[in-house]
Amino acid sequence: MSDTAVTEAAPPAPAALSRRQTNVVFLTIVLGMLMAALDQTIVSTALPTIVADLGGGGHMAWVVTAYLLAETVATVLVGKFGDLFGRKIVFQLSAVVFIAGSVVSGAANGMTVLIIGRAVQGVGGGGLMVTAMALIADVIPLRERGKYQGALGAVFGVTTVVGPTLGGLFTDHASWRWCFYVNIPIAAVMIVMAARSIPSVRATVRPVIDYLGIVLVALGACGLVLGLEWGGNEYAWNSAVIIGLFVGSIVLLTAFVLVELRAPEPMLPMHLFRNSVFTVCSILSFIVGFAMLGAMTYLPTYLQFVDGVSATGSGVRTLPMVVGLLGTSMVSGIVVSRTGRYRIFPILGTAVMAVGLYLMSTMDRSTGTWLESLYMFILGLGIGLAMQVLTIAVQNTVPYHELGTATSGVTFFRTLGSSFGTAVFGTLFNNRLGPNLEQAFAQSPGVPPEAVQSPAGLRALPEAQALPFIDAYADTINYVFQWVVPVALVGFVVAWFLKEVPLRDSARAGASDMGEGFGAPDSADADKQLERALANVLRRTKGRPEVGRRLLADSGSAAAPEQAWMLGQIYWRTRLQGGAVLSAIAAAHHMPEEVLRPAAERTLGAGYAESDGDRLTLTPAGQREVDRLAEAWRRWLDHHLDDWDVTDPTDRARLDRAVESIAARLFEDDQHDERVPA
Repeated sequence: MSDTAVTEAAPPAPAALSRRQTNVVFLTIVLGMLMAALDQTIVSTALPTIVADLGGGGHMAWVVTAYLLAETVATVLVGKFGDLFGRKIVFQLSAVVFIAGSVVSGAANGMTVLIIGRAVQGVGGGGLMVTAMALIADVIPLRERGKYQGALGAVFGVTTVVGPTLGGLFTDHASWRWCFYVNIPIAAVMIVMAARSIPSVRATVRPVIDYLGIVLVALGACGLVLGLEWGGNEYAWNSAVIIGLFVGSIVLLTAFVLVELRAPEPMLPMHLFRNSVFTVCSILSFIVGFAMLGAMTYLPTYLQFVDGVSATGSGVRTLPMVVGLLGTSMVSGIVVSRTGRYRIFPILGTAVMAVGLYLMSTMDRSTGTWLESLYMFILGLGIGLAMQVLTIAVQNTVPYHELGTATSGVTFFRTLGSSFGTAVFGTLFNNRLGPNLEQAFAQSPGVPPEAVQSPAGLRALPEAQALPFIDAYADTINYVFQWVVPVALVGFVVAWFLKEVPLRDSARAGASDMGEGFGAPDSADADKQLERALANVLRRTKGRPEVGRRLLADSGSAAAPEQAWMLGQIYWRTRLQGGAVLSAIAAAHHMPEEVLRPAAERTLGAGYAESDGDRLTLTPAGQREVDRLAEAWRRWLDHHLDDWDVTDPTDRARLDRAVESIAARLFEDDQHDERVPA
């Protein structure tokens, strides 16, 4: 997640895309994000049917956890590989890996094969998501990037929470295997579209990859999840295997911390934890991920076994939680954007989460549909309130040269929390279900065990025989939610330690983007994050010509607006293209040369430029005006990207580099703008 790199010679920028080409590229990227995000949750409603077909109910949580853990590691590695080899080829290779995982998962004849297929899917899915966000930065014009990134984040958020309903539809009307097979034609189309539409871009840096850190944290996390999953199921809690897994994981994670303290480019720099906002938000992200995905994984099981609804019905019945989650995510983002106040939301959110989890722990077979929906809605309200502002709070307080590192860190902890939540929910579920089913068999002797392993088999039993088993499932899942209430309460206590810092303009502008709250994996490169921050600011100032006039006035330049625009065209065309010709400037802006000639003549007449045939060059006086305009723009940046530490040489150097890059990107964007700026 580190953003430091050894800079090399910058490659030529890709040719600017037309509006139609940009939309085709964006559609291609959306398809990749859609598949990867959907597969985090699409299997939750299919899990009871999968267990009935394949057996291995004790490993049910791993169907979700394997995907999440593999995705977590892949997002770190693949982001670096995209810098090394180009994001287009990595995006396509990730799609191929995703297809392979989908084929293995769909064709699985046992739970072990399915889990392996899900892990392969996770590698491909992580690659698709992180390169999708990076490709937006590569190919979308800077002035439009905030809009496209917000839309892509919304795709991530919406597909994350509607996955269960789609999974139920496939399970009921085709087969649970189509939850995986459906990816194959979509990915194939996406690969072809990517080959035809996405330009090849190689990053300007050669990253150093923290392989040892990645391996250590992956093994340590897997060991902990395995210990939690097997404890009390496969092995006793005090067995040598479980104790060994926990001890080994602690050793591995301790080694990870020591490695990160010394690594030239650490995956997760330890000094970030000296920032209390980063520490608090990382803990809260872990807890929100823990509660959200754990609940979404096991709620469909409750609804199918206890309420007797179909797989599709269980997906639809979770929509109240989705509505609450999306509603408060959007409302809190809008409020934060307008007021700049964010601390109250995690406090309220974790409190409401705890209430929702407690209410859900009281449900049984006599609880009405409307009451269940209310309880799920309350849980969704709490999750949405808590999750939206965490990334914004971190981005608001770390130095700009650590934006990418900190953003990736918070996302990492949320995904890790989702993995642990699913595993812990599964452990609590399995440890409680066995004894409860034994009691139910004692009350209903003669019922074959296979009859109660699927919702359909359970509902086929006579009501008197089925009721003890229905109660056993209800009590089991209630027990799970009871144990998660303290986790939410820990989050409530931790949230009080979140400091509220005045919100930067760039953070305020991005606060209403749903993708920020859902923690869509993003580029860890700080320059990319800075461009994204500026894109948010530009989105707020878009359509406000007074901004340009104010910049010109503040610069102290004597140039008129049309002269200032012409000076910018001459400067950047000379710098980037080796020369400025009036006919080429006119062609780039889709207008006759005669329209621009008066502005060019006034610029020449003022002594700001001179002509040599068709070629225009700046005079020393013109260069001085350009310098004044550039300094005014830099001051504007310093103001809107406030909290920039101009005394920090790292930040200062990054700002200088970013100003150069951003100005060049804006100039390239202007070549496809039909209007001459006033």
